[in-house]
Amino acid sequence: MPNPKRFFQARSQSNFASKSFLPTLCVLIAIAGLLLFAVAVSRGRIGGENKCKYGKPLSVSVVWDKSGGSSGTNEKLGLLSDGDQKRHKVMGFVGIQTGFGSVGRRRSLRKTWMPSDHQGLQRLEEATGLAFRFIIGKTSDASKMKELRKEVEEYDDFLMLDIVEEYSKLPYKTLAFFKAAYALYDSEFYVKADDDIYLRPDRLSLLLAKERSHSQTYLGCMKKGPVFTDPKLKWYEPLGSMLGKEYFLHAYGPIYALSADVVASLVALRNDSFRMFSNEDVTIGAWMLAMNVNHEDNRQLCQPECTPTSIAVWDIPKCSGLCNPEKKMLELHQMESCASSPTLPSDDEE
Repeated sequence: MPNPKRFFQARSQSNFASKSFLPTLCVLIAIAGLLLFAVAVSRGRIGGENKCKYGKPLSVSVVWDKSGGSSGTNEKLGLLSDGDQKRHKVMGFVGIQTGFGSVGRRRSLRKTWMPSDHQGLQRLEEATGLAFRFIIGKTSDASKMKELRKEVEEYDDFLMLDIVEEYSKLPYKTLAFFKAAYALYDSEFYVKADDDIYLRPDRLSLLLAKERSHSQTYLGCMKKGPVFTDPKLKWYEPLGSMLGKEYFLHAYGPIYALSADVVASLVALRNDSFRMFSNEDVTIGAWMLAMNVNHEDNRQLCQPECTPTSIAVWDIPKCSGLCNPEKKMLELHQMESCASSPTLPSDDEE
């Protein structure tokens, strides 16, 4: 049986040590608690897992520099996003030009070659090195903006520009797109694509990955054609007298790509130093004509039907895209020759 006297003597001897150690113990417990809290937050265990599951938002709003100055940095562009503003590294950034009247087109795209969920987009980027976002401006119509915000919240696959979405202003939107894309993405190529073409991302990736001796590349399905000076015609060019009877060589508008060096040159110039023609593809072609770029013609970017090598399919020359994109996109995706045919190696790998 323990001696009670010895017990109380030992307890009284350790009493002072216990009292002096108590503050230190409290500090250690507090530090441990803070560390556990930090770990829990970093793992997304506080506030729910779903909120942090996909990291930063894929969609971002961009304020285009309206002063006429260069807007090659995030600071001058004024990014309106809670996400990290560090440039995201990809091989190619594909901006799918869309508008407020193209809800059905976007719906069809998300049911075919473009994934409709975060994980699908991330897997596509990992597999191809290409990032895809819808590119859209703004409108004064409050109801349309409300619907757009709902779509952004649901799919989170937009890059939104602070520029009025208007067909007659497409050259301005295109320039704003390249400047915004350059500020957000560190990419080897920047691709402008329309929302009414059927695309094979795997084959586009192989095309962009090819070795090129010229660092400044303008890649597309090249064409020439008459300049329309009749105001009654769809492709009327008010500045036709400056162009002559025939356009210079330039890429069809549904899809083309500019290398990083080319886009860097566009970003460095003042917004008001560019001459804007009525048609967006002609405007880009004029800028490329004035620069020391290599025009790379690739007919796989303008195929009227799916083939073993087609990259972009649309109804050339009947329409500047698919003639009935919402329906035709779904039909093409059901065809094995469009969606499931093998991806052939690039010329450099053969």
